[in-house]
Amino acid sequence: MPARFDLGKKPHLGYTDSVVDRAAHLRHDPAALEALASDPRARTFVVGGEFVVLRKGAPLNDPAFALAFAGALAPQREQVFLGLHDGAPLFGVAIDPEAAEALKSRDDLLVTDLRGIATGGLVAGEYLPPLAEAKALLAWHGRHRFCSKCGSPTQMVNAGWRRDCPLCGTEHFPRTDPVVIMLAIHGERCLLGRQTRFAKGMWSCLAGFVEPGETIEDAVRRETLEEAGIACGRVAYFRSQPWPFPMSLMIGCHAEALTTELKVDRSELEDARWFDRDEVAAMMLRRHHDGLTATHPVAIAHHIIRAWLEAEGSPV
Repeated sequence: MPARFDLGKKPHLGYTDSVVDRAAHLRHDPAALEALASDPRARTFVVGGEFVVLRKGAPLNDPAFALAFAGALAPQREQVFLGLHDGAPLFGVAIDPEAAEALKSRDDLLVTDLRGIATGGLVAGEYLPPLAEAKALLAWHGRHRFCSKCGSPTQMVNAGWRRDCPLCGTEHFPRTDPVVIMLAIHGERCLLGRQTRFAKGMWSCLAGFVEPGETIEDAVRRETLEEAGIACGRVAYFRSQPWPFPMSLMIGCHAEALTTELKVDRSELEDARWFDRDEVAAMMLRRHHDGLTATHPVAIAHHIIRAWLEAEGSPV
């Protein structure tokens, strides 16, 4: 790592390194699930669309409620089994977003979104991965109440890890959408973009969904070419991150840029440009002369960029 880049202690990548044992073998056992739900140690997260309900605390809030307490908060939709947390059963329950909104009036509760929980450090870090699990799984149920084959209402089975169609017998499994997120590199410069929804002055990696029949490498090359007009060669995998907005898996990569002339797709990006190492380091440290910043450390883009800054050579 060049001596001029002292970025400090590496932050933890959000929603990763779960300590929860998913205990998948218990999902098919109704008697075991009933016993888990009756366990006095059992806790559940309460999710209403984009909202997560927390019990206010200091310095951290608590997202894990006793099942009876959670049941009294609002009418529940699905209840899913997330696994075992330190041996204790952990569930997630869905309530209507309107019901979650109504809970904001209670003095003992904090109702906010999962992004804010992660970026604000509002709960213990060990809760972020299972909260992502709960939010993504419950979002899938909310979008898959009917059979995609025959249109009939489906039924939740296997503790929330499958939905079955009673009419045609089709089994539906939870879906995760793969997304490539990449940093194109050319010598001592990298390519960053920004979307209109980004905070003012914030820049990040380019990203896009992997299409059917496409490899990760081809998706990286296609998306970079489509969004910024930059052709890429070698692609190196970095690491991945669950991204429960609503149910994606971010696949982080570095890519070798073969061209440098930009042709920005303004329907996808507000802008894209090349940045040199010194400028990116200043952005990461929030010392940029124009107030530009890189994405928050909770997101994998921050870590992809930092890995390039700290690399002795090129990551690709």
